[in-house]
Amino acid sequence: MNNPEKRKEQLAAFDKLLTIMDELREKCPWDRKQTIESLRHLTIEETFELSDAILNNDLEEISKELGDILLHIVFYARLGDEKNAFDIGKVIEQLNEKLIRRHPHIYGDTAADDEEAVKQNWEKIKLKEKGNTSVLGGVPRSLPALIKAMRIQEKARGVGFDWEEKQQVWGKVEEEMAEFRENFDATDEVPVNKEEATKEFGDLLFSLINYSRFIGVNPEEALEKTNKKFIYRFQYLESAAKASGKTLAEMSLQEMNAYWEAAKKKE
Repeated sequence: MNNPEKRKEQLAAFDKLLTIMDELREKCPWDRKQTIESLRHLTIEETFELSDAILNNDLEEISKELGDILLHIVFYARLGDEKNAFDIGKVIEQLNEKLIRRHPHIYGDTAADDEEAVKQNWEKIKLKEKGNTSVLGGVPRSLPALIKAMRIQEKARGVGFDWEEKQQVWGKVEEEMAEFRENFDATDEVPVNKEEATKEFGDLLFSLINYSRFIGVNPEEALEKTNKKFIYRFQYLESAAKASGKTLAEMSLQEMNAYWEAAKKKE
């Protein structure tokens, strides 16, 4: 239940942010120079910084990064207002209308008893709204490939095109793995057709991403956690080598593996 006093404080804080944004746009040389296009890469950077904070489960940092993203939203709205295209009020009102429209089980008479039904309703309504001729038309082309694969699979599932059981998906993973290994065995002296190998490896990755969805694992998050783990262990290895008076190039693989295992124990 909403606390009226807390809501009043929140609205006052948002009002102050809008006032600060107006003042910065009018008085700050850097803010005066910005355009919608110039902010784009900064917004992407801020989004990744928020992602890092979430993966680190750093709530204080998440709060700060959300503030940075909110600043960008307010900045874009101010720029839109200057072009007489949209303002923050229109942005919020459009969002309000969309949320009400896409939750007919709350604001209408559509039934949705579980999360899956809600997601299917959402995708069907979204398809109708955007006028796409394809369910996959709403997947941004510029998304990183791994995230794009996730979204493609989610959207296909939203209209019922999906495996029924996770065992079926795992069977597909094993099938793709066996096919890849049979045709591109690294121990074979026959040169690998890189074009064909790329296609088959893509199929294998796609099937693994599909399986991760069935067991509730976010593959992007999983891979990033492994990246962070590797970075920690490798930097420990570098520090240990330096402390011993050696460079990595001077160490044997056996020596490096010893430090690697030590790093694993410290995690």
